[in-house]
Amino acid sequence: MFLNTLTPKFYVALTGTSSLISGLILIFEWWYFRKYGTSFIEQVSVSHLQCKVWRNPLNLFRGAEYNRYTWVTGREPLTYYDMNLSAQDHQTFFTCDSDHLRPADAIMQKAWRERNPQARISAAHEALDCATAYILLAEEEATTIMEAERLFKQALKAGELCYRRSQTLQHHGTQYEAQHRRDTNVLVYIKRRLAMCSRKLGRTREAVKMMRDLMKEFPLLSMFNIHENLLESLLELQNYADVQAVLAKYDGNSFRVFKVKFHPSPLSLTLPKSATICYTAALLKARAVSDKFSPEAASRRGLSTAEMNAVEAIHRAVEFNPHVPKYLLEMKSLILPPEHILKRGDSEAIAYAFFHLQHWKRVEGALNLLHCTWEGTFRMIPYPLEKGHLFYPYPICTETADRELLPMFHEVSVYPKKELPFFILFTAGLCSFTAMLALLTHQFPELMGVFAKAFLSTLFAPLNFIMEKVESILPSSLWHQLTRI
Repeated sequence: MFLNTLTPKFYVALTGTSSLISGLILIFEWWYFRKYGTSFIEQVSVSHLQCKVWRNPLNLFRGAEYNRYTWVTGREPLTYYDMNLSAQDHQTFFTCDSDHLRPADAIMQKAWRERNPQARISAAHEALDCATAYILLAEEEATTIMEAERLFKQALKAGELCYRRSQTLQHHGTQYEAQHRRDTNVLVYIKRRLAMCSRKLGRTREAVKMMRDLMKEFPLLSMFNIHENLLESLLELQNYADVQAVLAKYDGNSFRVFKVKFHPSPLSLTLPKSATICYTAALLKARAVSDKFSPEAASRRGLSTAEMNAVEAIHRAVEFNPHVPKYLLEMKSLILPPEHILKRGDSEAIAYAFFHLQHWKRVEGALNLLHCTWEGTFRMIPYPLEKGHLFYPYPICTETADRELLPMFHEVSVYPKKELPFFILFTAGLCSFTAMLALLTHQFPELMGVFAKAFLSTLFAPLNFIMEKVESILPSSLWHQLTRI
């Protein structure tokens, strides 16, 4: 009925108002971009809404590691959501539009879409002319790392042959470019997994060489985050100088800082690559002072420059991902890391601590320094917690995404909440109660008067009872003297 009574003038006014608001937003966006070099709307979406899921650089092997866990415990370490993301990754990196031209590639294109593991493995056995078939068998059918390494070496032979063939034809059209891009992804994946097999089998120096060669051969494929595998292997070798060199290239703690008019605290324009970068930098700085660090001595004489740098690095790492310390300090049980992680989330913390806890334990006093300083981070972040200190504000959506990535038997870690002091809560409650009484007294004076008399008589009833008992026990003359006093 209401809509039928609206006139054309209303719609003209509505359209004009909408256009005016859109124009004001456009002008504000233009001014903000000219002043700060970034879009305000995009910045808000990145700060508060974006929760991008990333492939775990150190993800385990399904057949040799995840399935073994299931056999022993009867629990599924991977969620359906996590495995579905992996299936999407496989279809993106290991297939292209021209796969139907080759029978083996066509079979594997269907295999990557297959939900049943046994069906995928059966399809891979039918397409052993294809490098990706060996990849699938190494990932899902092999029950040991040595068996997976053998299959990946077979995949490497087939992958290099396809890569060289497509490299010569890549400029002959878009179809050949897509094939070359796919063959490059396959080759990089195989070499990376071979390096991870070497690392797991104890041949760490060989793994480091393979990773360095891979990064030199394909320097543009930084999306695979191979440097995180390299960092973990270098830490195992205790080659801290090379670790520092890798950090200087991929982080260096040299992110730019700017101040926004709407945020009183500085926010970084560029986030670090991951928790691995932040916490490895903190470990190296803690290593310089942790063996002699004492909380009692530091409280008496104050922190030295090196100790202050270590504490600041720990604060930086904890603000980036606040869930890691509880796993490193073994305040919370570890589980197998998922195949995908959420930056700054509990899933990333599990993936980092699973592989790096041993490196923190190896550095004398590093965990003690972390234990003494990590909680101080939350006192530095301004209240409310939506405001960041060094980085963009902590995303609200991480908890929801982590619950989908992590198995049901794991209790998802949430961002620590800053609690208000009791005095503030008590004062706020008292003021609210007083204001409510004043409003009720103004509206219903007679009723509130009766209520007040009844309340006071009830409140003083025990006192009156005690006074009557005292009067009956004490002599009247003594009671008369006490009342005069």
